[in-house]
Amino acid sequence: MWESAAKVPQKECTMTGRRASDRRWSVIGVLALILALLGMAPGAAQAKGSTGVYTNPLTIQIPGDGLVESCADPSVISRPEQDKVAWYMYCTTDPLNDQDKTGDNFNFHLIPIHKSYDLVHWTYIGDAFSGRPDWVKSDAGLWAPDIEYFNGTYYLYYTASDTDPNHDGIGDGSAIGVATSASPAGPWSESGVPVVEQGANGGPGRWVFDPDVIEANGQKYIYFGSYFGGVFVRTLTADGLHSNPGTQVMVAIDNKFEGANIYLHGGYYYLFLSATNCCAGPLTGYSVFVGRSANPTGPFVDKEGVSLLIGRAGGTPVISMNGNRWVGMGHNAIFRDYDGQDWFLYHAVDQKDPYFAGAVGFTKRPALLDPLDWVGGWPTVRGGQWASDGPVHAPAAQPGDKSQYKPKLVKPDEPGNQISARSDEFNSTTLSSKWSWVRQPDASTFGLENGTFRFDTQAADLHEASNDASVLTEPAPHGNYVVETRVQLNLPAEGCCFNYVQAGLVIYGDDDNFIKLAHVSIWNTRQTEFAKELFPVPTGYPRYGNTVVGPPADWTYLRIVKREHAGQEEYTAYTSQDGQHWVRGGVWTHKLGNNARIGLVSMGGSGFTANFDYVRVYKLGN
Repeated sequence: MWESAAKVPQKECTMTGRRASDRRWSVIGVLALILALLGMAPGAAQAKGSTGVYTNPLTIQIPGDGLVESCADPSVISRPEQDKVAWYMYCTTDPLNDQDKTGDNFNFHLIPIHKSYDLVHWTYIGDAFSGRPDWVKSDAGLWAPDIEYFNGTYYLYYTASDTDPNHDGIGDGSAIGVATSASPAGPWSESGVPVVEQGANGGPGRWVFDPDVIEANGQKYIYFGSYFGGVFVRTLTADGLHSNPGTQVMVAIDNKFEGANIYLHGGYYYLFLSATNCCAGPLTGYSVFVGRSANPTGPFVDKEGVSLLIGRAGGTPVISMNGNRWVGMGHNAIFRDYDGQDWFLYHAVDQKDPYFAGAVGFTKRPALLDPLDWVGGWPTVRGGQWASDGPVHAPAAQPGDKSQYKPKLVKPDEPGNQISARSDEFNSTTLSSKWSWVRQPDASTFGLENGTFRFDTQAADLHEASNDASVLTEPAPHGNYVVETRVQLNLPAEGCCFNYVQAGLVIYGDDDNFIKLAHVSIWNTRQTEFAKELFPVPTGYPRYGNTVVGPPADWTYLRIVKREHAGQEEYTAYTSQDGQHWVRGGVWTHKLGNNARIGLVSMGGSGFTANFDYVRVYKLGN
């Protein structure tokens, strides 16, 4: 199950680092040779003013001392410098790399700052703070920076993970602070008091995280908040140093989102938000979702018109896992280059290098950059291809530059011919013999009724060491296929708490190896969780990871697409509220093999009923 509010954050936690200059430069050297042969290398002949190519993650050089390997929650701004433009990037408090230690202890840089002239090659130039402000607790993190420029001044907003209750007028909890400077490189002058006070989103202990500031119609607004409490907006004073609690409006429900980022496009304010666990190493399912509004204070709705404030909360995916090495992409910033292309700056997790060296469990989050495209008025990273793991044409970082990037839109997966032997409309009076049980439940708790398969929810689970839930299974086809069901779970649409009652599909290898897509209750929300469980794993590594897809409905359509690609099994999630308009979610890879089975589950707590209208299995059509 997804323990959203209780266990989500490592957040912008504490850090590690190994110097990887030899490893990284050897890879870059090989890549440069390949690109040169393709005519794509920076040294190859190009049109005047055209940009070269780059590969993720962004290269951040520490002068004379290797590379920066973690840059979580990045924020970016540009500044003209004589005959060119300099770009500055700010990151959450972290060590710079695996070797960034004093003795055995990692060094925590209080908002590292990096500089670039091409948005691809960066140089670490120092930290925003040498010590924590007086009102911040001595061991607190300074997280999620947001850099802004107005009033002829640079404003650096940030999260203080904990305040000092001994400071005059300051209570205990997280808050938003701000520092100012005449230069994006600093030095920074701290304002001395929080811009947004602790407990601002509903009471003591609520998470006042992740600031983002915009100006709209002459008024400045600050967005903030996280899972525990929700996401809010309120107005800022003209000097940018104080906010007005009386103007506060909730813009996204609690227990689903954090990391707000606002971007104006085509007359709409787009609210980008990150969801699920930021920091679960190679099983991090952190992903970005969006809603939009004509008003900076909302209400925000997703592409399907679903509000971000209701229990069955909306949110259209902007980026999620795509099957390559990158997972956990989130907490983004957006900027437009000098050729008019929008770009998406974010952090992610490399499944092949997920943790700081010697610190399993402490997730490393390098900075990535990819184009942001607009399709039918809605944003998607790299035309829906999402995180890149190969050469991409670089942004136009300087006036007169021309990026060679051209969008290539992803085509959604489509079902092909139905496989009748694996499909079931549940129109009989008894279950077909193709179905069999893992842990058959009491006969009174399931059956065929009114053309559906009724399956009462169980006070049981299929999660790591808790494997007592029943699973109704049939053999899965070999090769590529699509499996779809329509399920009604009679949870109330609103209200708390029914953790973690759920019903949906599994692709089942065994109790410890499966893919799951289910309508699930998480505190006051109802979400569609797309999860992976894996075992065995190295010591200290997670076994279970999850992301979410589109919002559930009274009847929710769930679809898993299985594709064999590049020697691995890829499982893509789709959800729908009407069976016509499908929301594509992330991709989990797994090794379930030819003995995998298609399954149905109804679990997480007793007292409710799931009705499955059908299970239909198709060959993959494309």
